[in-house]
Amino acid sequence: MQSLNQPQRLGIIGGSGIYDIDGLENPVWVKVESPFGEPSDEILTGVLSGQHMAFLPRHGRGHTIPPSEVNYRANIDALKRLGVTDIVSLSAVGSLREDLAPGTFVIVDQFIDRTFAREKSFFGRGLVAHVSMAHPVCSRLGDHLAKSASATSLEIVRGGTYLVMEGPQFSSQAESQLYRQWGCDVIGMTNMPEAKLAREAELCYASVAMVTDFDCWHPEHDHVNVDQVIKVLLGNAGKGRELVKQLVHQLPSDTTAQTCSCKHALEHALITSPQARDPAMIKKLSVVAGRVLGS
Repeated sequence: MQSLNQPQRLGIIGGSGIYDIDGLENPVWVKVESPFGEPSDEILTGVLSGQHMAFLPRHGRGHTIPPSEVNYRANIDALKRLGVTDIVSLSAVGSLREDLAPGTFVIVDQFIDRTFAREKSFFGRGLVAHVSMAHPVCSRLGDHLAKSASATSLEIVRGGTYLVMEGPQFSSQAESQLYRQWGCDVIGMTNMPEAKLAREAELCYASVAMVTDFDCWHPEHDHVNVDQVIKVLLGNAGKGRELVKQLVHQLPSDTTAQTCSCKHALEHALITSPQARDPAMIKKLSVVAGRVLGS
């Protein structure tokens, strides 16, 4: 069971184009076993500017796992098993707004979840829980990311709604126009159920959406070729790594981390009475929910 007074350890989940983190001291790829199955890959651990870190490539090294087949539960469980307290997700997205051009980064603060083929909770029959997702990301981490971006030449927007689609196909034009009418800002395939699971695991979670192109609503969409998208993707990956390098300087001075509400997300979430809880589920959730289960 993890203590609320444990040192901060930063976890990075890298999306398309980001399969490692350079500059780590004592880098080691660690295989972590999870009762929820196999994580996407081994996890790269090390120290960056004095900050202990863990990096997980969401799609595996070489990008072998499609969005719907990512084992999001195992990924979050494995990161927590390594002592991670704070997660920053880096994800490639399409833009649903004219003013969010390719190369722009968005610190997401809301999601609309349109996925349907994924396991979305650690809990279930035998141990039921309901966590609040009204504010699905950690504003404290978002503040740190905004400050980190200001220390670079990175073009970043604070706040935005990320429409998470199932994929692996991209949107139809009608869907893209509908999501714009809903007020969505970017569209991607990976931040759900990742954010929901991080909340259930009482981990602080923030998302940086890296725009690679305009979605198909845009009149110039059909004139963009794959080479142009890949060029932006690789450029974004380099900027994402630079953002992480700046972020690690922000965390040590954070005096509010231990009292962040994300770390108490399960405080009143367990619905199943103690005497009715399935022992097998308690064992399976020993790391994810160990603080409230006493395991």
